[in-house]
Formats: sequence, structure tokens, C-alpha cells
Amino acid sequence: MTTLQTVFEKARADKRAALVGYLPAGFPTKDGAIAAATAMVEAGCDVIEIGLPYSDPLMDGPTIQDAVHRALTNGTRIADVLRTVEGVAKSGAAVLVMTYWNPIDRYGAERFARSLASAGGTGTITPDLTPEEAGPWREYSAQAGIDTVFLVAPSSTDERIQAVADCCTGFVYAASLMGVTGARASVSSAAEGLVKRCRAHTDLPVCVGLGVGTGAQAAEVAGYADGVIVGSAFIRGLLDAPDEASGLASVRALAAELAAGVRG
Repeated sequence: MTTLQTVFEKARADKRAALVGYLPAGFPTKDGAIAAATAMVEAGCDVIEIGLPYSDPLMDGPTIQDAVHRALTNGTRIADVLRTVEGVAKSGAAVLVMTYWNPIDRYGAERFARSLASAGGTGTITPDLTPEEAGPWREYSAQAGIDTVFLVAPSSTDERIQAVADCCTGFVYAASLMGVTGARASVSSAAEGLVKRCRAHTDLPVCVGLGVGTGAQAAEVAGYADGVIVGSAFIRGLLDAPDEASGLASVRALAAELAAGVRG
């Protein structure tokens, strides 16, 4: 299993940022999600976030909401998420699950941590789990040998950044802006300052997400962050594709563009 630690060590040795791609399990189909994520890895993604479809995706913009709705309509369940992780992990990428807390809580936190590790997952991103309530989850994750990733935002105080960083073991997820997910015409100017503030509190890698969708934007973020996270742009390529083959070609081309950007 490829770990986040080995990914960032290799990227650092190559003097570049890591490229992190996101897709929800079950989209565009259950098998199609594995195929698309694998294509993204083959074209240059170092880490894949597999989204766990949830009926109330409060952090997600319309593009990801559309994909998640289709995944739920396809009958995607946690068992399918774990199967997706297992399939994508075979590509050699480090694979995380990004999920709201409620599905883990209902499944059983200790059980979920063990199941994810057994599937070859390297960790989780839990955007709505606060540091104050994360103690048991961090313990279960540590016991299972998986990483925990939490989010900071431009509005986070230094005290809050420290509290979040103390809960992270894989990397710190720096949300580039206040708002929901989605590719934008430009990356928020607050992102670079947020990365600098994070580095004053932790030696962990800091990855920037929200708003990145082009190779030029990836190159810009790679100039100051340890990792570049892209989700909505990949999903848009699949949503706009007339068929599965075209969708795979689209995400492969975008991953190659972004990979060139982080290497620029």
C-alpha cells in the first residue's frame, strides 16, 4: 500500500507538489468510478480521494452535488466505496476516503477504520468533524494504521489552525476560500497566506483545494503548497462526456495537464 508519507517524500525529492484528484464512488457508475480514478493515476495523480456519497453534502458545490446524486441513484453504499478504494489502490496511488461524519458514525467508527485499512485505504478526510470531537476517531484510525486529515479555512484563527494541525497525520487540507467546492477562474489570493500560516504550526505537508481546475492554476498553487487538490474539474469532464470512453479520455487529459502544472 502506498502511503501519504511516501507520496510526499517522493514529491519533495522531485522538487514538486503532489497532485491529488477527487471522485465520488459510484460515479459515473460503480465500475466507472474505478476506471476513471485509475486513468487519473496513470496520467499523473499521486493521491486519489474517493468521495463517500452522502445525501446532505453541505460543503459541495453544484458539480459535486450532481455527481453525488447520480452515485446515490446508482445505489452506491459504503461497501461500494470500500470496493472502489480497493480497486483504485491497485493503481499504486495513495487512496483516501473523503466523507462527512454521519456515514462513519452510523457504520461504526472503529469498524469503518478497520474496513478502510483492509481495503488498502491510507486515510480519511472528514470536513465536518471538529477537533473537539475527533478524539475517538483519531484513536480508531491510529489503531487501524490510517491517516486523519482535517480542514482549515482562510477564516481560521492561528489557535484554530494549531488545533486542526494537531489532529492531522497525513497532511493539512487548506481550503483556499470560504464557500463550496467548484473550479473557479482564479485561485483565491488567501490560499498562499493560509499555507504560510499553517507552516508556522506544523511540519506536515499542506495541500490546497477548492477552485483549482487548470494546469496554470495547479502550477500557481504548486509554487507555495505541498499538494494541489482537484475535484470538480474532473467531475465536469465526466458529466459533459457523451459516453464512458470520452469521459475517461477527458479525465486522463486533465490529469496530464495538471501533472505538468505541478511539475512546472
